[in-house]
Amino acid sequence: MAGIPEKDAISGQSTTGHEWDGITELNTPLPAWWVWVFYATIVWALAYVVVYPAIPLGASATPGLFGWHSRTELQKDMNQAYQAFHADKVARIESMDVDAIIADDPLRQYATRAGEVIFKENCAPCHQSGGAGNYGYPTLADDEWLWGGTADAIYTTVRHGIRDTNTFDDTRFNEMPSFAELPEEDLNALADYVVAASAGSLPAGHGQQLFEENCAVCHASESSGPVPDGNQAMGAPALNNQIWLYKGDKESILAQLRAPKQGMMPGWANRLKDSDIKSATVYVHSLGGGQ
Repeated sequence: MAGIPEKDAISGQSTTGHEWDGITELNTPLPAWWVWVFYATIVWALAYVVVYPAIPLGASATPGLFGWHSRTELQKDMNQAYQAFHADKVARIESMDVDAIIADDPLRQYATRAGEVIFKENCAPCHQSGGAGNYGYPTLADDEWLWGGTADAIYTTVRHGIRDTNTFDDTRFNEMPSFAELPEEDLNALADYVVAASAGSLPAGHGQQLFEENCAVCHASESSGPVPDGNQAMGAPALNNQIWLYKGDKESILAQLRAPKQGMMPGWANRLKDSDIKSATVYVHSLGGGQ
């Protein structure tokens, strides 16, 4: 009879009326529980769209009735983790001087790791990774220091910078004068003496006399002596080694005598928290040359 579904002779199950090559399709409805669960998920989805952020609106989305956002929850979790693990250590670093931080081994390790991150973000573009240094930027991983390698000296340099006179009154400052007015013969003799000193020799003669008269007051720890071993109180580098800021060949030395380069390092007191400056100081001090 039309309208009455046929039944499969073997299973007794109604068919859909579809048949192909002698094979009929059984009409097997989904279980009632499954159908109701499916309807419930549809209702849940519609409710979720209304309650939570869901519908894209270009650069944003619908806020939802609750105003909830997973990013807000993540920020809360991160803040809680920070308070639980970092806040106390950062507060201690803030309140202690650098030498005391270094003397506290667990705190020193924490500050060193934090300082490494700060160094990579702020200092490595000039001083290179690990403080390897570059042309015009001193190496920080050796024991040669322009302004001193004690923890306190490094902290002062990082905090106030070098020749950052537009920002800090307490910035480190020196200025090498030009010696372009000296006769060319004197300039060559002086450059030859510095080249010899860098190789470990201090030849007596006109060059040594010129050094004592013009350069020893800054570049020798004993101003009356001919040994160019530097003067950290003035930020004047030692010239009796192979560590050079602007190369150490004769032509480079002559160029520096005629028209000295005056590098500038920014102070970080207005850019970083004091705890970050101290952490960076501890890291630099740990690179191998800290005094």
